[in-house]
Amino acid sequence: MEKKSGFPHPYFESHPNWKWFILSTVLVGATMSALDVSIVNVAMPTMEKGFQVNMAVIEWVAMAYMLTLTVFLPLFGRLADMFGRTKMYNTGFVVFTVGSALCGVAPNANFIIFSRVLQAVGAGLLQANSVAIITHAFPSNELGKAIGLQGSVQAIAMSVGPFVGGIIIAAIGWRWIFYVNVPIGIAGTFMALFILPSSKANMKKKEKIDYFGISFFAAGLAFLILAINEGTKFGWSSPIIITYFVIAAILLPLFVYTEIKVEHPMIDLKLFKKWGFSAGNVTGLLSYYVLFAVLFLMPFYLEDLLHYNAAATGSLLTPIPLSMAIIAPFAGAISDKVGSRIMTTLGMFVCAIATLLLSFLGNSVNIYMLIFDFIILGIGMGIFTPPNNSAIMLSAPPERLGVAGGILNMMRALGLIFGVAFSGLIVSSTKLNYAKAHGFAVLKDIPEKIINIGFLHGFTIVMFTLLGINVFATIMSVAKKNVKITKIEGAEPIDLM
Repeated sequence: MEKKSGFPHPYFESHPNWKWFILSTVLVGATMSALDVSIVNVAMPTMEKGFQVNMAVIEWVAMAYMLTLTVFLPLFGRLADMFGRTKMYNTGFVVFTVGSALCGVAPNANFIIFSRVLQAVGAGLLQANSVAIITHAFPSNELGKAIGLQGSVQAIAMSVGPFVGGIIIAAIGWRWIFYVNVPIGIAGTFMALFILPSSKANMKKKEKIDYFGISFFAAGLAFLILAINEGTKFGWSSPIIITYFVIAAILLPLFVYTEIKVEHPMIDLKLFKKWGFSAGNVTGLLSYYVLFAVLFLMPFYLEDLLHYNAAATGSLLTPIPLSMAIIAPFAGAISDKVGSRIMTTLGMFVCAIATLLLSFLGNSVNIYMLIFDFIILGIGMGIFTPPNNSAIMLSAPPERLGVAGGILNMMRALGLIFGVAFSGLIVSSTKLNYAKAHGFAVLKDIPEKIINIGFLHGFTIVMFTLLGINVFATIMSVAKKNVKITKIEGAEPIDLM
């Protein structure tokens, strides 16, 4: 291997403990991008009033970020495989920091929506490369522990986001929830420059960019996400939603056809021939579907039925990400020793128990039992996620780690979107059907008691649906190959960067 120049110095880069400095750098990016997902939601009502726009406009502050992030994750992973992961990761820090500063100075709603798109591009560059960089830095027998630590930090960041956002908004204004990213982003940029391995292309030969594949995939997935997110608002049979679905149904098959035909596809579909890769990504999507369906519906249950305020609701939901954060590093370390199949199967089984218990909630509840249910769900997710992520990355060839990481994060984002959209659809339609069955056709005339009973029926249906999803994911996890790779002493590390 040629001696590298610049930063980090070859002595430090070859040091056995240098991998922990690399992980620390990746955790800065993980914290920043995860925190920004949850912290902004608290500021939405304040921005709505400040910019004097309606909710339909201001919701795009969140939608633009999520849509951009989800659609472009595989592309950013592919570009990293082609041009160097460290280079793309450093670029992500810079773009995210600039986008954050622009969000802070935004004079109107359109400007902040554009700035959120820019922010999402930076976050996508960070997320698509983070798992690939960790996979390269750590030996296989420590990978689960490292990915578990990353998952732990992300869970903590997402859980404290609303709390930190509320304090910042109350003390110095909503613009500072974006300004706080600037010094963190600058620090992360310098850390990446001095700590991450020297960047170079990962391909053995120069490959062309698949422009048609990129276009078909990005547009098709964008229209699919828009249709699912906007379906409840416009009505699932409305012309605009049907049009979105039709466009997605045309473009996504065109993407698959293009990827089969071109010499250098954006996403190498051969990756999905590996059962471990396909099953890991499907179960990853399903796990996030379950998690965010619960996180979406529980505030309505706690506030509308049990009459808790927003602060109490946020505190009651904290055990889910907190228990995930505590368990994830241990689950990752254990999976390094016993293999991924046992841990992912156990994690999904524990989640199934949690959703089964939640399906029996009624008009009143023992709050301590509810917190116990939340802890079980968080433990299940914490047990499942690190070994599943490491198994996905270990099933991908070294030159495709960027694409694999991008797909992994995209599937989790799709799980979030589908979980919120479909659980909301089930509850809202069940409420309406229950009201109609009792002679109330107009929504505003429905008594609160009828609405609450209808909500509980819909909530129970969702929880049993989630139970079925967890059982299916458990079966898929059992069927996966057990990924357990021990360190080979004296083996040369593969230069993936």
